[in-house]
Amino acid sequence: MTAAQADLLIDRPSMADGSVLWRIAKDSEALDLNSSYSYLLWCRDFAATSAVAREENGEPVGFVTGYVRPERPSTLLVWQVAVDAAYRGRGLAAQLLDGLTTRLAAEHPITDVETTITPGNTASERLFTSFAARHGATVEREVLFDTGHFPDGPHDPEVLYRIGPLTRPSH
Repeated sequence: MTAAQADLLIDRPSMADGSVLWRIAKDSEALDLNSSYSYLLWCRDFAATSAVAREENGEPVGFVTGYVRPERPSTLLVWQVAVDAAYRGRGLAAQLLDGLTTRLAAEHPITDVETTITPGNTASERLFTSFAARHGATVEREVLFDTGHFPDGPHDPEVLYRIGPLTRPSH
């Protein structure tokens, strides 16, 4: 953990954080931006399976959203990971992901993580392959949604990354 990270608190999001998470996602210019309403709902309904990094003043500067898959209760699906531009390049996304999975593993029998990544999103590919390595897990990849699945115009395929089983703690 760097000195810059030591000043940050990894916490559960609250509904009051929804608008800030929407702004961070919007400013990322890499994520599919959902409606602001969806971020508010996410912070209400999926706070237990999501995490935010907060400055000392409580303001979120990064987040990871996810949920436990109903059909596979040992699998955490990571929906989005984003870090405010001022905090990028410091390993905060990895810290958020490790913090969330450590917290969830203590509460649920989480053994696997899934996410989707569009081809060419090198930052996400590195984040999740390094996560797998830290946790002694393998990574399987397959196209989950090809371009034809998306009804709203051209969209790159979404490649499913299955990471597991998680065998080592994140620290």
